[in-house]
Amino acid sequence: MSEKVLVIGSGGREHALAWKLSQSKEVGEVLVTPGNAGTGAEGEKVKNIVLDVKKFEDVSTYCTSNKVGLVIVGPEDPLANGIADHLNIKDIACFGPSQKGAEIEASKDFAKQFMYRHEIPTARFKSFTEIGPACEHIKEADYKALVVKASGLAAGKGVIVAETKDEACKAVKNILEDKAFGAAGDTVVIEELLEGEEISVLAFTDGTTVAVMPPAQDHKRLEEGDKGPNTGGMGAFCPYSKVTEDVLKMIKEDILQKTVDGMRKEERKYVGVLYAGIMLTKSGPKVLEFNCRFGDPETQSILSLLKSDLYKVCKACTNGTLSSSLPEFDTQHSSLGIVMASGGYPGSYQKGVEILGLDEAYKLGVKVFHAGTAKKDDKIVTNGGRVLVVVATETDLYPAYNRALQGAGMIKFDKAFYRKDIGHHVLSDQSGPEVSEMINGMTYKDAGVDIESGNKLVESIKSVVKATKRPGCDATLGMFGAIFDMKQAGFKDPLLVSGTDGVGTKLKIAHILGHHDTIGIDLVAMCVNDILAHGAEPLFFLDYFATGKLQVPTAADVIKGIAEGCKQAGCALVGGETAEMPGLYQGEDYDLAGFAVGAVEREDVLPRLQDIKPGDSVIGLCSSGIHSNGFSLVRRIIEKKELRFDMPSPFKTGKSLGEDLLTPTRIYVKCLLPLIKDKKIKAFSHITGGGLTENIPRILPEHVAVSLDAKSWSIPSVFGWLAEIGRISESEMSRTYNCGLGGVIIVNRSDATDVLNKLKSAGEDAAIIGSVDKYTGKQRVKVKNLEVALVQSWRHVPGVSRKKRVGVLISGSGSNLQSLIDYTRDASNNSCAEIVLVISNKDGVQGLQRAAAVGIKTKVINHKDYKSREEFDNAVHLSLEAAGVEIVCLAGFMRILSGEFVKKWRGRMLNIHPSLLPSFKGGNAHKLVLEANVRISGCTVHFVAVSIHR
Repeated sequence: MSEKVLVIGSGGREHALAWKLSQSKEVGEVLVTPGNAGTGAEGEKVKNIVLDVKKFEDVSTYCTSNKVGLVIVGPEDPLANGIADHLNIKDIACFGPSQKGAEIEASKDFAKQFMYRHEIPTARFKSFTEIGPACEHIKEADYKALVVKASGLAAGKGVIVAETKDEACKAVKNILEDKAFGAAGDTVVIEELLEGEEISVLAFTDGTTVAVMPPAQDHKRLEEGDKGPNTGGMGAFCPYSKVTEDVLKMIKEDILQKTVDGMRKEERKYVGVLYAGIMLTKSGPKVLEFNCRFGDPETQSILSLLKSDLYKVCKACTNGTLSSSLPEFDTQHSSLGIVMASGGYPGSYQKGVEILGLDEAYKLGVKVFHAGTAKKDDKIVTNGGRVLVVVATETDLYPAYNRALQGAGMIKFDKAFYRKDIGHHVLSDQSGPEVSEMINGMTYKDAGVDIESGNKLVESIKSVVKATKRPGCDATLGMFGAIFDMKQAGFKDPLLVSGTDGVGTKLKIAHILGHHDTIGIDLVAMCVNDILAHGAEPLFFLDYFATGKLQVPTAADVIKGIAEGCKQAGCALVGGETAEMPGLYQGEDYDLAGFAVGAVEREDVLPRLQDIKPGDSVIGLCSSGIHSNGFSLVRRIIEKKELRFDMPSPFKTGKSLGEDLLTPTRIYVKCLLPLIKDKKIKAFSHITGGGLTENIPRILPEHVAVSLDAKSWSIPSVFGWLAEIGRISESEMSRTYNCGLGGVIIVNRSDATDVLNKLKSAGEDAAIIGSVDKYTGKQRVKVKNLEVALVQSWRHVPGVSRKKRVGVLISGSGSNLQSLIDYTRDASNNSCAEIVLVISNKDGVQGLQRAAAVGIKTKVINHKDYKSREEFDNAVHLSLEAAGVEIVCLAGFMRILSGEFVKKWRGRMLNIHPSLLPSFKGGNAHKLVLEANVRISGCTVHFVAVSIHR
């Protein structure tokens, strides 16, 4: 095959596309237009042509005459003007979105409204066409309204990030009145100033499937240190290594996929590349802007890592088959590109300046993409603001940076300018003379590490550390290590037990709220509860506090919390490590790790597996809430529901939601140790990551399992709330969260009451929650009634307004059910009901499919499987109760229910009938109405009650 591909555009991005396309075995010739560069063609396959791309008819005629099989549009202007629509009408495959799709870049006002409609995370904003209202909003907005954008296309320069409100108002005047960006500035968008790291995430799409490219970081500011005016981009590198897999997944699902799905729903054909400029804020990734094409200069670095055939990927997008032709990228290398610009850019600059040293740079092994060059008298000369992009690909970012910098240094033209700090957000903690110059490491403090702050912290925490002193250890700070005297602590034949843990993403909430005084208790609890599972008494504790910039008050609050946790656990805080690591951590962000060491007499080691047998009792130790696991899911739910941690708590505690979520993890040491030493406890399981179903099996011998009843312990309302608003399944709750149990102990049945009384005397909220059973090869941990208990935990919060949980019984097609679904799911109806379960007495009916299609749980209970009506009704009742159903609705349910069932749901069961009762009662009511020539018809909704015959 010898396909011809036309690339529209002549900048560095298009040069990179042509280079990558020329490597395809299926491409015979790559044609690049409009041809004013005259350079940049690599290899015999690439040819520059002259073609006026503003004349779409000329473009389509050329493609037809020259048998061009694919057109790839580089710049945004032709896309915004509808070139893809024109080519598609002519049956010419075009890699680029329709005019309606390109509006995502062509109009920032449209883009913001689109994101709002489709719940895509972005900065708060407002659009204006007049100076007065815009400036009034800047001064009165409840957020930093300091980002001013020209709504239309402005060649990447229509964004002003103001330092002050006055500066923002001047920017508005400059755009609206002075027409700094022409017609692109007829509307301005005023946005909230987001803080964090800015990255670019591009994706291929065929309008349905999204294939994400490695994240990159563009450097838009002209000067080093991210200073000076915005440009089209002064360099980029890929991948951006600070983005975790979880964050990238969030970007794909909550931003890119939502955008493509929204385009499809609004009938805006979108094929090609979707580019999202993203700010990584403390509350998650948020969109700064969308582009409808490859970015420049990100493309040059990204395509350097593409292992797949670019032509095949682009064709798959135009054919709608991307899901079967997903691109593959090199994950073992990094690529970095430096833009060489003309002096004066982004203002006026000179053209026609000869460029020297290209051959020397090529010999170094870098790629040089031509962005603004031309040929003149067989010489390569400058012909634009951004002239060249020098790209190096190496096994790590620093070698790539160093090689690209060397390559740029070999290329010479008068007044050439380029930044020497591309990649500095990641490179700032790496070695190398250029980077050292950038971060100016003359002193440790200049490098971001303040030893004096560390000394102040030590002084501020000495008293709280001293308060944790215990026999065996003096808890003195300042030495290289700590000594613990086991004999002084009273041990005879001890075994040492150690444990380490962190707090996880619960830290994020402490960061957001600025509340750091309890998170240290969590750190201690996670470690000491773990070693307690072996019967060990915690002896001493060490902490590790790492931050980007040490704030003494914050660190002191954290360590005071650690000291409080140590006092609760009866162990000494013997010291730790405070590490200030700018570059690895952002700003004042910090992370924690804890290390606990305990001891247990050899004869008291837990679990005593040989003693655990069927019939033993299981006692649950109630938790204070979520403790320290599952907070990534908590934050995801809160973000998707657009809630805030500083909002009033839904649990009616008088605190904020975040404060309730920060309730520290309970420490069970002092209540359990006496019972362990009295050999009353056979095993203790700390319910940590993995929830109930993953932790309890860790203390069980292979021949037993446990059965728990969720109705037997008190579940904090936070778990029912999470399950409801997050639509988290019963199984997911039990394997992610403690669901109200911070710990579980196993005791002899004969000792259960005595142990329970001693726990309660020690101030512990505990209950007998189940028993040990013989393992039958199925579940090791069976939790019954969890779903209904979760619902009740949240339902019983006083003054909470929530939707009623409805269960619908059907027997057939479910046309009535569909009406109920449509109404309850339409937000404009503000329905106070939520359908949580649909039960049918017949399998395979359409009504079940209607429910499943929108994610409603379904169940088939066939009446033929039961000996009597009462047995069938009882099975239905138990299923409704287990799902936490509050109202039952009969919608075409063709079974007569027993009186006992009706009594159980008295005042909570409705029937829908498609006629005006009592005139037409049958299943063929509509037919009867017509036959009777009745002109008035309707439907009846009534409570179901037991019939009384007299």
